[in-house]
Amino acid sequence: MTTVVAPPVEVATATASPSRSWRRRGRRRPWVLATVTWLYVAWSLVPVLIAVQFSFNAGRSRTTWQGASFRWYWGDDFGSVVSDPSLRLALTNSLRLGLLTLLIATPIGTALALGLTRWRGRASRASNSLMLLPLATPEIVMGSALFLVFTNLYTAVPLGRTAQLLGHVTFSISYVVVIVRARLLSIGSEYETAARDLGASPVRAIRTVLIPLLAPSVFAAAMIVFASSMDDFVVSSFLSTDASSVTVPIKLYSGVRTSPTPALNALATLLLMGSVMALLLAWLVLRRLRRGSGNTLDDLGVTDV
Repeated sequence: MTTVVAPPVEVATATASPSRSWRRRGRRRPWVLATVTWLYVAWSLVPVLIAVQFSFNAGRSRTTWQGASFRWYWGDDFGSVVSDPSLRLALTNSLRLGLLTLLIATPIGTALALGLTRWRGRASRASNSLMLLPLATPEIVMGSALFLVFTNLYTAVPLGRTAQLLGHVTFSISYVVVIVRARLLSIGSEYETAARDLGASPVRAIRTVLIPLLAPSVFAAAMIVFASSMDDFVVSSFLSTDASSVTVPIKLYSGVRTSPTPALNALATLLLMGSVMALLLAWLVLRRLRRGSGNTLDDLGVTDV
């Protein structure tokens, strides 16, 4: 029989104390880091909140608070967003451009994500790198390059709304590819293979199994595309020709220094609300996606394929 001799109490305490002290240090709240983070958040949000506040100013001043009112949204007969044709046109152009970019870039990006995920070969890595290039390219370089392309190479495409739409689709596809491909890699090929083993054709396996599993990520990607298109200034400015293709960011840049009323504040607030709502929906869908990642073929209704 082997006798096990316990170590002295002093040795055991000395051995365990570093671990316990490390755990105690890990449980402490990082006050310095939290303070710096909240100071940065306040520094970033306070100017935005001030601009939003003065969009509800009852008077014409953009620096002196004169009471709360919705005058600059719809109450004023001449200077509000609803009554001013130039402000209304800029908002309409931004909404139309964002929606069209969403409708075009989302299916193209989803198809590219499927193809790049299943592509095996030496050229696949290069293609993946090229797909991520628009995300790494500075926006000023992207805007100037697209301007030169449309004015010297693709002269059949007129500058204005058409060129803006193509430019937004160009840099938005990468967002869709990154988000949808990440979901594809987390899903794997097991569900689709199981559906094929149950008798489903390749097209039906994609339609009944893969597309429902990808739907939340596709929706989240579409919302991010819409928000990024609504907020874009550089590409829209390079490819704009006249007042008919002015978007909200271009209007804000050209008139924020000279506008005599808080109507531009109201226009900026509407743009901010649209972008925040789109990003919030994307975050909620991705959060639900992480919680419900344990779907089975029974949940998708493909047991009888």
